[in-house]
Amino acid sequence: MKTLLLCLSVLICYHVKSQNSYFPPLQSTSNWETLSIDTLGWCPDKIEPLYQFLQAQNTKAFIVLKDGKIVLEKYFGTFTKDSNWYWASAGKSLTALLVGKAQEEGFLSINDTTSDYIGRGWTSCSPLQEQQITIRNQLTMTSGLDDGVSDNNCTEPSCILFKANAGSRWAYHNAPYTLLDSVIYKSTGQNLNNYTLAKVRTKIGMNGFWFKNDYNNVFASTPRSMARYGLLAQNNFVWNSDTILKDTAYVRQMTNTSQSHNLSYGYLWWLNGKASYMFPSSQLVVPGSYAPHAPADMFAAIGKNGQIVSISKSTGLVVVRMGDAPGDLGEVPFALCNSIWSNLNKVMCKTTGLNKTEMITPQIHIYPNPANDRIFIQSSVSEVTTTSIYSTLGDKLLTGSTEIDISALPGGVYILNIAIGNHQFSRKLLKL
Repeated sequence: MKTLLLCLSVLICYHVKSQNSYFPPLQSTSNWETLSIDTLGWCPDKIEPLYQFLQAQNTKAFIVLKDGKIVLEKYFGTFTKDSNWYWASAGKSLTALLVGKAQEEGFLSINDTTSDYIGRGWTSCSPLQEQQITIRNQLTMTSGLDDGVSDNNCTEPSCILFKANAGSRWAYHNAPYTLLDSVIYKSTGQNLNNYTLAKVRTKIGMNGFWFKNDYNNVFASTPRSMARYGLLAQNNFVWNSDTILKDTAYVRQMTNTSQSHNLSYGYLWWLNGKASYMFPSSQLVVPGSYAPHAPADMFAAIGKNGQIVSISKSTGLVVVRMGDAPGDLGEVPFALCNSIWSNLNKVMCKTTGLNKTEMITPQIHIYPNPANDRIFIQSSVSEVTTTSIYSTLGDKLLTGSTEIDISALPGGVYILNIAIGNHQFSRKLLKL
């Protein structure tokens, strides 16, 4: 009886959440309802500093939805709401949705061996090693294939080498992911563009297209279409009364920890609020959340150069950012995602800093550490003001804030002095 009541309460909460969400008309030319910041009680004087921050980070488009309605929408330079822009690796999340849809329709099972669909010999592994790799391994970045090859985008068998048994390690590797496109085509008989159009785009009023870029298939759309996709994900892949993905078990798995190596990774989605996370091109496990200024339940599709759709169900927020790279942020720019939320918190009048009398010991993340070229610094409680790097003899060598180029430093141990609010914290850094 208790179990039945619990199930009923969950269904009721889900129904209420769906009822509270606004969905824009399917016709992109129709008006998308807005919500004023005055209604929300946000701080209007903080909007311009947010936009100045975004402009300084080479942003082209920025949108914030609250319960489906547009609260903030800003375009920079010649970019407009009708401009198309690439998603980069944020498009991986869309591939995950399409794989789930193909499974729901009976075309495949994610527990199937990849070779069942794209044939044997797609790797340079032994037949036994290759046979162990499943579609689930491709979705979770646990194929065991060598991500350290000279071009890890290369999908030729000569580029796809054995590193470890499938499922035994997590590594951000584009080639096995890209081959999911072939799995979808071989299983459904439809290419990415046709399958996306039929199963997603027409259902939610979204524009966009996949295009080939070297070995990669890359999705592009308008910023509002990315926002539509974020709204779909926020509502458990239900658009208004149309359930785009009925397999609720797959939806839960897609947006929750998918393996034991990188707790912050689902099925090609990045998950906030976990005990630790990992970086692409590194086996270092970093304690804490990758975006401590964002809600703990936030999950995101994040791509190179800062293509981001960030979603929080608890707050009803969807945050979209498109643009050029603000710096050398790597394949997945966690620092930019976190900084956007830090600035957005100020617009929402949230006090996230340390006051003058309060002493909090924050979680400070320095990554990578050890490092060779560049380091990033994040705090769990407030924005890092300044970071100074000292030699072990006490000489100040470099000063920055949340991102510092250390390539000119000789290898060795250094001391970081990190200022957060009115407090100072020290950490060690190993330069390779």
